[in-house]
Amino acid sequence: MISIVWVLLIASYFIGSIPTALIVGKLAYGIDIREHGSKNPGATNTLRVLGKKAAIFVLIVDILKGAIAASLPRYYHIDAESLYFGLMAVVGHCFPIFAGFRGGKAIATTAGTLLIANIQLLVIAFLTFFLVIFLTKYVFFGSISVGLSLLTYSLISSQLGFELIFLLFSLLLIYLHRSNIRNFILGIEPKINDKNLKNDRIPPKNGGSKTF
Repeated sequence: MISIVWVLLIASYFIGSIPTALIVGKLAYGIDIREHGSKNPGATNTLRVLGKKAAIFVLIVDILKGAIAASLPRYYHIDAESLYFGLMAVVGHCFPIFAGFRGGKAIATTAGTLLIANIQLLVIAFLTFFLVIFLTKYVFFGSISVGLSLLTYSLISSQLGFELIFLLFSLLLIYLHRSNIRNFILGIEPKINDKNLKNDRIPPKNGGSKTF
């Protein structure tokens, strides 16, 4: 018989695979967001292409995906580490079966995961995230710093024991942001305060949307 742990891990992957930004883009704007802006179906590109309301909705749902997945072992009273289930949702978010395995870059769903699994890690990771963005003005540097901060803290802490997990997670983030790294090297990666980003905005289909 298949273990309930494996069933919930697979369920976590499917939860993470819900392509929030893609759904919002197609239903409210009639576009595939993966073909616009940075081409990433996440909250940051949603803000860039579709605007604040759509981005807030995508951000909340993507956070909830990680939080719900990380909550599964507690809900079913299973003695298993919540982090693993949340990270399966992160994998689903990055490589969604419902969207041809072309997904986002993990940050919002990771936040939801850490919100349930380990608040201390959430604070460390996202203080680093916002500090790096503030200092560099590049979102992708902040995103990569999330994994590196988790790895660093795990290495200096004698209690966590997630060194391998966070090493793999850091490598995943670097892989997911490879196009940003290439653009940065070429000098064409936009900063968060780049005024030209407004040119990527797309209006809702049919002249407007009650929701967005």
